[in-house]
Amino acid sequence: TKTGGFGKLLQVVETVKTDTATQSSTTYAAISGLQPSITPTSSTSKILVMINLKIGVSHNYADFNLKLYRSVGGTETEIFSGDTAGNRTTGFMGQQDTMGDVAVYVHVPVSSQYLDSPSTTSAVTYLVKWHVKRSSTYIYCNRCGTDGDDSGNHRASSSITLMEIAP
Repeated sequence: TKTGGFGKLLQVVETVKTDTATQSSTTYAAISGLQPSITPTSSTSKILVMINLKIGVSHNYADFNLKLYRSVGGTETEIFSGDTAGNRTTGFMGQQDTMGDVAVYVHVPVSSQYLDSPSTTSAVTYLVKWHVKRSSTYIYCNRCGTDGDDSGNHRASSSITLMEIAP
């Protein structure tokens, strides 16, 4: 915990995703078009990662999980996950049996922040990876499960914002 003065904001990078993406695999994969990069000016800088996602599901038993990764020079490191415990899945967010019968009509808003210490002056890319627990499940970014062509079905946007903060 730091006391006294606060760090100085050095730069801000944002990636916004307005199109949709679909995931139906039990293997983790990055959400397409949502991988912002930032090059820290100092190896002691911190990067504040702010995640704002809209996730839809194909049915009310849709189990999914989200993980955050830092990539430097092609080497990916999982960050901001819960502690392992038995057979439990880790990540920064997970959902099981979402919201009963209304699940296919709504977006699940996912908002998280993490203050990272990448300890580098090389370009750093942040990736949110997602997967489903059951192969018969689909999850979506920026759309709900039904997605019929009428005004009752919504499309949304998602973003990841990075802020470099001097120590």
